[in-house]
Amino acid sequence: MTLAFLALAFGLVLLVWSADRFVEGSASTARHFGMPPLLIGMVIVGFGTSAPEMVVSTFAAAQGNAGIALGNAYGSNITNIALILGVSALISPIAVHSQVLRKELPILTAVTALAAYQLWDGELTRGDALVLLVVFAGLMAWTIWQGLQKEPDALGTEMEQELALHAIPLRRALLWLVAGLVLLIISSRILVWGAVEIAYAFGVSDLIVGLTIVAVGTSLPELASSVIATRKGEHDIALGNVLGSNLFNTLAVVGIAGVIRPMVVGPEVFARDIAVVAVLTVSLFVIGYGFRGPGRINPLEGVALLACYATYTAYLVISVFGQ
Repeated sequence: MTLAFLALAFGLVLLVWSADRFVEGSASTARHFGMPPLLIGMVIVGFGTSAPEMVVSTFAAAQGNAGIALGNAYGSNITNIALILGVSALISPIAVHSQVLRKELPILTAVTALAAYQLWDGELTRGDALVLLVVFAGLMAWTIWQGLQKEPDALGTEMEQELALHAIPLRRALLWLVAGLVLLIISSRILVWGAVEIAYAFGVSDLIVGLTIVAVGTSLPELASSVIATRKGEHDIALGNVLGSNLFNTLAVVGIAGVIRPMVVGPEVFARDIAVVAVLTVSLFVIGYGFRGPGRINPLEGVALLACYATYTAYLVISVFGQ
């Protein structure tokens, strides 16, 4: 048991560190090869911050731990919106100026509806997973087209400033890219092993472990980058991290895991977890879209998001230990 806890803690720390190196290395490498800042912000950073969820869920699905794979993806979505944006809004009201992000808000809402529809019958088939990956491919094509447009966008401006501030030589960028990816894979395997052992020891479902400990751990890179961006006044980067990560989680992470191993999904996933993801996503769309001007997430709304996260987490804990 002690070894499992040590593996979980070490895996989380190494996961966060390697994910940060991977994002920094991949973004800097892309910049060296002339990729537009907006495209880096939408694709490279979005993929990089979701890499922990992707690798962890892939290993979990391959090992037959569907609960961790699914719980990690949807738990991360809940954490991203309720915890990360809640904390960020308390630091500074998040003003949404990017037109690209305003387009992504309804897309994320539609993608969440698709995920809910697929889990309505209590299973995620390989066909369902392939649909998610096809939608993901189409979304990536649209994203690349948006990123290549010459029209100025607030997200691209903020990302260009950030890349200039943290410019590193190409050789070091490639080193961080490769080393970050290798350590990301190693740390994910350690993390999954520790999480599964703890779940077995305490008689807790791997779904609960995935929704809580694993989801928070894999979301730490988004938390760190969003808080730092908010403190710098880079509000579009802070929101872009969350939107990009949630799109990747719902489509690519669940899609890859489902292709590897189709899953039978308990009714609580749809009635509890997907329902919370849907409510939070719709709420984010309403408060962040800005129907009469730039969207804005104020501190009061941040408190409400944090209250939602605390209530949801407390409910999960009570459901486990209150039995």
